[in-house]
Amino acid sequence: MKILTLTLLLLTPAASFSQSPFDGGWIFDENSFQQSEKPKPVTYLVANGTLRCSDCFASPEITADGRDQKVHETAYWDTVSARLVDAYTVEIIARKAGKTMYTETDTVSPDGSTLTKVVKDTTEAQPVTSETLSQRVKPAPSGSHILSGSWLFYKKSTSKVVPNVPAISYRCTADGFSAWTPLGERYDAKFDGKDYPVEDDPGHTMTSVKLLSPSEVEITSKRNGKVVSVLHLSAKPDGKSIHGVFENKETNTSSSYELRKLQ
Repeated sequence: MKILTLTLLLLTPAASFSQSPFDGGWIFDENSFQQSEKPKPVTYLVANGTLRCSDCFASPEITADGRDQKVHETAYWDTVSARLVDAYTVEIIARKAGKTMYTETDTVSPDGSTLTKVVKDTTEAQPVTSETLSQRVKPAPSGSHILSGSWLFYKKSTSKVVPNVPAISYRCTADGFSAWTPLGERYDAKFDGKDYPVEDDPGHTMTSVKLLSPSEVEITSKRNGKVVSVLHLSAKPDGKSIHGVFENKETNTSSSYELRKLQ
């Protein structure tokens, strides 16, 4: 489970011949992010030494004793641990081959109405931290940890990557496109329909790029030969913004967002 913002940005390319409207450094406008479906509540149950979660690394159930436990393997984790930090906080850590990939810290407010989720992505050399806020929509069962119950997301703060630098940079030629992030992830793809690797990606994502017009590009991403996402990008002629529509083939959902040119 890569941080959603970086996943969307990295799988996003450029187009054209001399000066492409995609070329340059870009910042993700989180206020523009829209999903095709309304967010669904996430349900936790922390009781009797176990953690259950409807939509997290620990799904469906693990022992909350701080030990690494085998879970269904994905491209980004194969073990998960959980521990009760205190009466209001639970920490969940996802690892792949022993390396810490994500650390999720869930903290409930003293009045039990607000959940603050902080996720630290350490899949790359430079950590990325994101924070989301959710409100309680179902109370915790009697005798369970205060994290238990159902929560509905309502706010996400800006992901903290590297200050004062673009979140993603693009370069396009007549033959293909290159993208790279401050974290080291990059790819160089040709407009030939072939799959090209996303370098420094622990999930081993492969990407193919299709040039639809000088201002439109379609990107298909695969893991283990299976299509996991399709992204359609449209750049404004003035080169100051890009509109992206992202289709997640694994969850059958879609989202849209805007990129702003870094001045």
